[in-house]
Amino acid sequence: MGPEATSPEFLIQNLIKDDTTHWFLKPNLRRLYFCLVPFCLFIESTSGFDSSMMNGMQALSYWKEYFSHPKGGQLGLLVACYNLGALTSIPFISIVSDHVGRRWSIVFGSVVMLIGSIMQGLSVNLAMFVFSRIFLGHGIVYAIVGGAALLGELGHPKERAFLGSLFNAFYGIGATIGAGIVVRTLLIKNDWSWRLPSLLQALPSVIQIAFAFTVPESPRWLISKDRSEEALEILIKYHAEGDASAELPHVEFAEIQNALKLENESRRRGWAELFQTSGMRRRSLIAAMLGLFVQFSGNNLISQYLVPILEKIGIRDSHTQVRYNVGTQAWGFVIGIIMANISPRFPRRRMYLLCACSLVVVYTVWTICQARNRITGSKESGYAVLVMIFLYSPAYCLGYNALTYVYLVELFPYYVRTKGLSWFQLFGRTAVMFGSFVNPIGLQNADWKYLLVYVCWLVLEVAFIYFMFPETYGRTLEELTFLFEGQEKQTELLQQAHKVLNDSVTGRHGALYKKA
Repeated sequence: MGPEATSPEFLIQNLIKDDTTHWFLKPNLRRLYFCLVPFCLFIESTSGFDSSMMNGMQALSYWKEYFSHPKGGQLGLLVACYNLGALTSIPFISIVSDHVGRRWSIVFGSVVMLIGSIMQGLSVNLAMFVFSRIFLGHGIVYAIVGGAALLGELGHPKERAFLGSLFNAFYGIGATIGAGIVVRTLLIKNDWSWRLPSLLQALPSVIQIAFAFTVPESPRWLISKDRSEEALEILIKYHAEGDASAELPHVEFAEIQNALKLENESRRRGWAELFQTSGMRRRSLIAAMLGLFVQFSGNNLISQYLVPILEKIGIRDSHTQVRYNVGTQAWGFVIGIIMANISPRFPRRRMYLLCACSLVVVYTVWTICQARNRITGSKESGYAVLVMIFLYSPAYCLGYNALTYVYLVELFPYYVRTKGLSWFQLFGRTAVMFGSFVNPIGLQNADWKYLLVYVCWLVLEVAFIYFMFPETYGRTLEELTFLFEGQEKQTELLQQAHKVLNDSVTGRHGALYKKA
């Protein structure tokens, strides 16, 4: 048997194939995943809650009166300041996550969001409302980056991609709850119609803090901090159900150790890591463009400005508007969960191309229907616009919702992973903030012609994905460490990992195997 047959990536893939027991039949792994749901997956619920809540508030008469009926740029400011706050956190995220760990990064972000929600609900003027939303936005990215990294680094290799897909899908839970709460508070005939939803935005953060220490820290983070014994114990407990003689955790441990060692030897420190080699520059370009694609593909028109769109096609009743808001968010959640089960099973690049092409078709038809509705007053065209809004969700969730964090975790090596995720957030949040300002102005001034901007942009997305996105499907995180750096680095990784694997698994546990 040659080195290739016993190399870590070969062994891991075969050990995964040989493991036919489902995760829910493994007590330790089942307990881990059940705790990861409230601790990590609910993080995106906060963003979903915020978007749908702000969408619904535009139909609340007391909110509009309290803030003097904001329109155009002022309305854009109220929506965009959340993402302005997110941008202020970008320089500090990797410092927090890499130094104190993924868990404490999530806790820190959750505490900041908890304080921001309380301030938002108790706002006495526009300035306080804007500042509280900036504060909320500052906290969310610490939690998102820490949560996405922890899911990818802690999950079993069999379920890692599925967990990453669920991360974005849980946006829909918060969005649906936020929209549903506004439907009920619409009946409150005072300022609590908008204050109560603002205060309830703290709920996901409270849940995350409560479950903070029911899950372990990332084994990769522990190894990077020379706490290797703790890391191996975690891998044995959750990836082998406590069986120290099982091969999988030792193979993973050896591969992680050597990938981190090789990566650490050739890296620079600080943000320069993102640009130090041609491979890292390509990763950074892809992450930046993916941030723009995920947040500027027309999705924010639906999540933040559905009310103005409904008004333009003749739906002006507040009760009907907030119910459509609930419907689109609930539909998006259901589709997100379905796609989280489907998309990770297929090659990433192929699914991204299918996603972008589908969005081009949906937006083109949407533009035609809305133009016909505005020009001729056709009610049928207005209903067709609603159909396109609902068809947008499955098209978007094929790639941008289901695969984004899976792909980013696979794309970036460990030492630069949180910087890569932060870099992605920088461009994503900038795109949301830009769209939040521009969308209400574009809808107000250009009407249906504004949709043509998104049609052209989506065509550009298809071209970029086709020429620039690499395939990462079917490989471990450590195999992908030198995805762009050439065969020489990958061979070096495999040779060193093979040597340590023999020493750590065969040598250390040889007596145990002989005894067995």
